[in-house]
Amino acid sequence: MPVIARMPAARSTRIPAQRDGSDDTAAAGTTVDHLTETYRAHYRSLLGLAALLLDDTASCEDVVQEAFIRVHSARNRVREPEKTLAYLRQTVVNLSRSALRRRILGLKLLSKPMPDMASAEEGAYDQLERDALIKAMRGLQRRQREVLVLRYFADMTEAQVAETLGISLGSVKAYGSRGIKALRVVMEAQA
Repeated sequence: MPVIARMPAARSTRIPAQRDGSDDTAAAGTTVDHLTETYRAHYRSLLGLAALLLDDTASCEDVVQEAFIRVHSARNRVREPEKTLAYLRQTVVNLSRSALRRRILGLKLLSKPMPDMASAEEGAYDQLERDALIKAMRGLQRRQREVLVLRYFADMTEAQVAETLGISLGSVKAYGSRGIKALRVVMEAQA
């Protein structure tokens, strides 16, 4: 059971006497002392309640302590001190539900495979293919390599390649065709 720090000296949070002549013993809320005593007396039962809803002890303790903090900060709304335990119980249930919702949402997000995420083996295989392609590209004639790089890696049209290299459209087609044929031969020989 976690150690609960002692609360400072009790301060009563009672409304001063009413001015309209009505009952002057009406409470503005539960006192800090009453809330603390209720918490201490029912800590284990509140922990058990949280344990029925959650699966690990740490989360249960967190929920019970958070419930106390929340009820403590809103103690003025607990008009009848005998209902303090009911407020604590309801807060434990609500916080447990919230914790479960967060967990379920987290599991849903984690269980979805990441799109376009390759495995380590695929990445290694792709790198080997890229390395082989680069090596094969280096073995091509300069013009064949230039045409293939501009056409397929820079994504230019044949006309744009011809204009960039200052050669005819027919030359672009011829260099491209011969370059692809040479690459195919080298890549198939490596496979």
